[in-house]
Amino acid sequence: MKKRELKRIFAKFLMVGASVTLLTACNSGGETKEPAETTEETAPAEDAADDEATEEVNYAQVFEEAKTELDKAKEGKEVDFDKVTDLYTNNLQSLVQERDAELESKHDEQIIAALQAGKDGSMDKVVAKQVFDKLMQKVFYTTMKHEFTEAADNWADKEAVKAEVEEAKEFYAIIQSTVEKRDAAYETTMVDAIAGGFDEIDKAVEADDLLAFQLGKQVVDKTLIKTFYFAAGAIPNGYATKVATEAVKDEQMAKVVQAEGWAFYQSVSKYLANHAPEEAAFIEKQFDLQTDVKTVDAAQVNKAFVRGFAQTAIDEYKESMEAWGEDKSVITALEGALFIDVIGQDIQTLLGEEAYTQLTEQAQQYLEASKAKDKAAGEPVLKELEATLQSVIEKAK
Repeated sequence: MKKRELKRIFAKFLMVGASVTLLTACNSGGETKEPAETTEETAPAEDAADDEATEEVNYAQVFEEAKTELDKAKEGKEVDFDKVTDLYTNNLQSLVQERDAELESKHDEQIIAALQAGKDGSMDKVVAKQVFDKLMQKVFYTTMKHEFTEAADNWADKEAVKAEVEEAKEFYAIIQSTVEKRDAAYETTMVDAIAGGFDEIDKAVEADDLLAFQLGKQVVDKTLIKTFYFAAGAIPNGYATKVATEAVKDEQMAKVVQAEGWAFYQSVSKYLANHAPEEAAFIEKQFDLQTDVKTVDAAQVNKAFVRGFAQTAIDEYKESMEAWGEDKSVITALEGALFIDVIGQDIQTLLGEEAYTQLTEQAQQYLEASKAKDKAAGEPVLKELEATLQSVIEKAK
């Protein structure tokens, strides 16, 4: 991959700017794991049949139909939960179960529990709607990531790779409106950044450049992480802030908002749990449906997110240095830079615009050094990056 192409990728993302049983189901399995890098041997005939059945499902259409029915709850109308459950079990459940098995999550259990509780009245119907909506968004997001992994694993088969990329785009299209809403709320251009990442992916496939593919994939993935963070814990428009605001006016509405925040948080909880477990546990507890909405502290939730993502960036940079000279070093160098971008607005607030600009310039310098395998140039920049990110962590306490 040429140097100017790396710069273009980096430039694109820098422009971005109930009952106890039910509650346990809806708040368990928050931490998920990356799918294992393994290939399982399966019965070809059964797999072919399963794949064919899966391909026949129009996930976007079914998801929209289910949401339309659930949206009646917000208008005070009767919701046909049996209809929604049928739509889910006949069309979406198998996909959710696949991701649950892969990521060791419990979203099928959580969705079924929420729909049942919405039907029998043990959970507010609007809360049930939000749990279904946002957890399905996570499933579509993680399925998009799964398609990327499949593409990389089958890189030698260009037609298979193209098919996997197209499927990833289809799953992204289902959740694109969530990105658009955050762009409107924060005056960012994340939709453009993701489109740019997919453009790089397409070019990489045509050029048979696996590293370029992996870099483009990271832009798409981490920009979606930024989207979910903006939805859950960023200031001033994250759901933690909305919970605190609603709690003094309407506790029932605050509980609905809390459910939305919890479900959105599930898409990023893994990253924080792996790199900053204390921060991850605090955020999980604040969004937990059993937590009194009046005790939710939006400022502390935001700071926990900032500390967690800053530590994630530090860890990615350490991994980059450990893998120096390999493609993995370049990929994790970009990941570190992308996690800086996730909390870019917060860093500007904590350190000032000039310091943030310098930090992003150093992130690009380190990325270039990693690509060039110039360790002498990369090491001093890395020390500055780590020092600045550590200061972010301290200021966000």
